[in-house]
Amino acid sequence: QVQLVESGGGLVTPGGSLRLSCAASGIMFSGYRMAWYRQAPGKQREWVAAISGDITSYTDSVKGRFTISRDNAKNTMYLEMDNLEPEDTAVYYCRASSGLRNYWGQGTQVTISS
Repeated sequence: QVQLVESGGGLVTPGGSLRLSCAASGIMFSGYRMAWYRQAPGKQREWVAAISGDITSYTDSVKGRFTISRDNAKNTMYLEMDNLEPEDTAVYYCRASSGLRNYWGQGTQVTISS
């Protein structure tokens, strides 16, 4: 049974930081492309960042503020989020993909508010 479990969300003030984690089980983690997505209220889910091997990529709005990483020994992916803005408020989801296999976590809420 495949499980992706996100954690680390919460409420922070603008300019603050959070570190999200995505713990995977039931998959050969190192062989999967991992990604973070987010969905704000009333908006479509959008891609935020991805990591495949050592190659990382980011959507423009988070470049320089977010850092994606993974620890294959721990089957865990991370998203370090710095200098957070109210526009970053959303439910953050992790995704694991490999060929036709595609799995999602249940999401973790991130709220940026003063």
